[in-house]
Amino acid sequence: MNNLGKFITLEGVDGAGKTTHIEFIKKYLSDLDINYVLTREPGGTILGERLREILLHDEMNHETETILMFAARNEHIDKVIRPNLIKGNVVISDRFTDATYAYQAGGKGVKDEKIDILKKWVQGSLQPNLTFLFDLSVDISIERLNKTRTLDKFEREDKNFHENIRQKYLMLAKLSPERFCILNSEKSIEKIQNQIKLKLDEVLR
Repeated sequence: MNNLGKFITLEGVDGAGKTTHIEFIKKYLSDLDINYVLTREPGGTILGERLREILLHDEMNHETETILMFAARNEHIDKVIRPNLIKGNVVISDRFTDATYAYQAGGKGVKDEKIDILKKWVQGSLQPNLTFLFDLSVDISIERLNKTRTLDKFEREDKNFHENIRQKYLMLAKLSPERFCILNSEKSIEKIQNQIKLKLDEVLR
């Protein structure tokens, strides 16, 4: 069991800069000759990517949405995450179950207890070793989104929705301080990446 790879997830409100910092993490791992796989949720597998298109663009009942998120996650864990961890690889996932609590519970009002049941069923004991939470004020988040891309159905939601997501993420981090590393996305890229490096040194070296 000690030879299992590390599972690192990246979370945060939309527009918080995860994509920029993923490139830094990839370089960090490559420079140390650490084998890794980069993946995302929803997605990560052929089926998962098909479900991603439905989840990001089709309107549906909020609980249906939650169940589909876990259907994609179940496939993702089975086909990508567990096999790579067993090989000793580092798995970096752009979002994981924390996002479901933030978006479907925090944003859309699905009960935590229902997500807990799905989490236990799909994940078992699997949990990230480290979660980077990119935190950003909602006003700046929305401003960045409107400048950079065509918005999906979640990104088009109102300010209150995004604020609820942010607060849910911060609550999750407070409940698991040993796993979460909160990064202030309003700081310079250099300062954020220095903090990322220090945390990766601690977890991986």
